[in-house]
Formats: sequence, C-alpha cells, structure tokens
Amino acid sequence: MPLFHYTAMTEAGARVTGALEAETEAAVLRALAEKKLFPVLVRGEGGALETGKKKQRVKNSELGAFYGQLADLLGSGVPLMRGLDSLVKSTPSPGLRELLKEIRGEVADGKSLHDTLRQWPEIFPPLHTAMIQAGERAAFLDEVLRSLAAFIERFEELRSKVLGALIYPALLAGLGGLVMMLALMFFVPKFEPLLANTKKPLPSELMFGLSHLVRGYWYFLIIGLAALGSVLWTGLKNPAVRIKLERWQLKIPVVGTALRLLAITRFCRILGTMLANGVPLLHALKISKDATGSRILADNIAEATEAVRDGKRLSEPLTKGAFIPEQILAMITVAEESNNLDKVLVQIADTVERRTNRQVDQAVRLVEPAILCIVAAGVGLLAMGLLLPIFTMASALGSK
Repeated sequence: MPLFHYTAMTEAGARVTGALEAETEAAVLRALAEKKLFPVLVRGEGGALETGKKKQRVKNSELGAFYGQLADLLGSGVPLMRGLDSLVKSTPSPGLRELLKEIRGEVADGKSLHDTLRQWPEIFPPLHTAMIQAGERAAFLDEVLRSLAAFIERFEELRSKVLGALIYPALLAGLGGLVMMLALMFFVPKFEPLLANTKKPLPSELMFGLSHLVRGYWYFLIIGLAALGSVLWTGLKNPAVRIKLERWQLKIPVVGTALRLLAITRFCRILGTMLANGVPLLHALKISKDATGSRILADNIAEATEAVRDGKRLSEPLTKGAFIPEQILAMITVAEESNNLDKVLVQIADTVERRTNRQVDQAVRLVEPAILCIVAAGVGLLAMGLLLPIFTMASALGSK
C-alpha cells in the first residue's frame, strides 16, 4: 500500500504533518476529514504526462456546456464512457466533437479523466484539471463538473457585461476620431484659401496646422502610432512595467476600485471552489495566483503561499500587500478559525461580485461623458477655428 505524506491544519489553526498508508489520495483526504484536519498538501507518487496533442479550438461557453452535460449524465448514474459517447454524438460544435473523440479514446485506454485533460492545457487550465482530479479521487466528479460549469457561466456573464458596457464608449470614440480626421483632411482645406489674408486667432492656427500635418505626413503618423503600439506591447511583457501600469490604474477613481474588486472576486471564487472540491490549500493557492488577472495580487498570494507552507495562517501575509480590504481579511480570519474557509470564500466572491457590477456600471457611466467631452472639445475647436476668422472678416467689413 503506498505511503502519502500530508500537511494539514487543525481546527485551532495548528499545523501538523504526518504520513498515512492508503490505496489512493482520496482515501487520505477522507481520513484527514474524519480527524477534523484541513489538508494543506498531500504528496504521493506521480507520473509524467504525454504532450504534443493536436490543438483544438473550444469556446468557454462550449466548455461550460460540456461540463454541465457530463455532470448531469454522471449524476444520473451513467458511466463515464457512455457519457462521453453520448456527448460525442450530440455535440453540435465540430471542434469540441473532435476533442471529445480523442478524450474518449484516451479514457478507453485506461487513463483517468484528469490525466487525459491535462494533455490540452490551452483548453483545460490547471484550475479545471486539479478540481477534476480531486473529484475523481474522492468520488464526487459530477459535483465538481457542475461547479466548473457554474464557474465558467459566471465568468462569461461578467466578461460579457464588461465588454457590452464598453461597446458604446468605444464606438463613440472611434466615430468621433474618424469624423475629426476626415474634417481635417477634406473639410478644413476648403476654407484655407478664403481665410488666407485674414488674421487668424490661435484656435484657427492650431486647426490649420493639424490639417497640414494630417494631409502632408499621414504616413508618418501611421508609422508613429504603430511604433508606439509596439513599444507599449513590448513594455507590457516586462513584469516591472506591468506592475507600475497596474498601480497607476488602481489610482483611477471608480475604475481602479472596479479592477481591484474584480481581481479579489476571481481569487476568492477560484480558491473557495477548489478547496470545496478537495484540492489541497497550497496547490489551490498556486493555481489561483495565476488566475487573478492582477500582478500585484499574484505577488501577494505567492508570499502568502510561502507563509502558509511555513505554518502561518493565510490571512496574516495577505494583510501586508494592502490590496484586499480589511473587511474581507477579517472574514477570511474568522473562516480560518472556524475551519470553514471554502464556503466563506465563495460567499465573499458572491458579495464582492455584486459590488463589482455596481463599480463597473459607475465606471462606464463616467467613461461615456468623458468621451463625449473630448469629442465635443474637438468639434468646438474645429468650429472656433473656422468661425472666428469669419467673424473677424465680417466685423472688418461692417466697420468700413
């Protein structure tokens, strides 16, 4: 019988280590639960994974539907192989259908589902495979798949909400910029001969100067914008630049709060969902760190992971980063003391998600008038540049 080494936390928060002989890791997790121990790390023998599988394209919505349908089949007592066969026949997406055929073949050869899915990391991230592995070993795979389906659905709803809210401001900014460019290239030059001998105020000089620049050096402008985009793209790959940019974004009123809450929501939901499905704490922290979307919070979680490995509570190192509000840290502290961290984290995610939705709505409501003011300022500059010389000419003619 294989030997498993474990690290766990007691209800009082003390750190204990030991070893158990068991047939599977699931048996170790059940034994720890019976002893009222919260598993932090369970380490046994592992095997290498195959690589080099053909890449497939599967949408997140299709992946969520796959998890939900397979969960329903397994929950109804259908064996895994029959469930995969049924999904292969009923899946309308060609890409997902081909992927399911390959998955079914691997499972038919005797591989576990989580080992099979790890061969497509671009489709099944570590978060998914770790939860599925815990579900398979502890015999609650249908519940894990249902949790993943709900998680993907929530993520898609939030992303759709953000993207949908930004469509109108982006369209407004794009149309406003296009109208200004066309006016400077084709409309303003028609007035230049009429106002050649007229004294021009500063707005007119600025407008005609921009018109000459756009008409005479438009290709330099395109090259400059492309170079600027390339520099920004290269800079964003630098972790130090990304952290500085994120710190600047977090200082923006309303928008910064929305970004902060969004990262906290991801962290709490992912960590809570994984803990609820039997994933050890250290492994769950490692995966949730890479899924927050915030470099600052990820660095804070990495420090917290090392602190937990040394026997400290999770809430203690999280306070150092000053990224997570004190109210949420207090709830995490109470949850650790009551050995109820998984449920409380999901509750925190639900609460923070509602606040995030409100913050996103406020941020969008601020973006729209800001873009309108910029477009109005451009139109106003164009109007002043053309009308002020005309009024000057009219005044001069009227005084004669």
